[in-house]
Amino acid sequence: MRVAISTDGDMVAPHFGRCEAYTIVDIEDGESKEATRIPNPGHEPGVLPGYLAERGVNCIVAGGMGPRAEMLFGEKNIQILVGVSGTIADTIESLRLGALRGGESTCEH
Repeated sequence: MRVAISTDGDMVAPHFGRCEAYTIVDIEDGESKEATRIPNPGHEPGVLPGYLAERGVNCIVAGGMGPRAEMLFGEKNIQILVGVSGTIADTIESLRLGALRGGESTCEH
């Protein structure tokens, strides 16, 4: 699984589209591969699902996103996990352990 985590500093960003970057990490057989950061190309409707799909992402983790974005990610077969907060390191560890749980989206769309 290749995961993109919306990132502000060392924290999960509250809004996937307005974050400064995405932390990309591969999780395979309970192991996480080296995480890399890619810049957010900007918050334009419909751009981010294609941008992340082109990089092999099949899951996005964020504090929140609006319903239109959820639909667009679904069209690209990218799983969404919102309602996540905390550090990027803790989020990656929870992903590795299969213990990351989402909740209510922090977006107010």
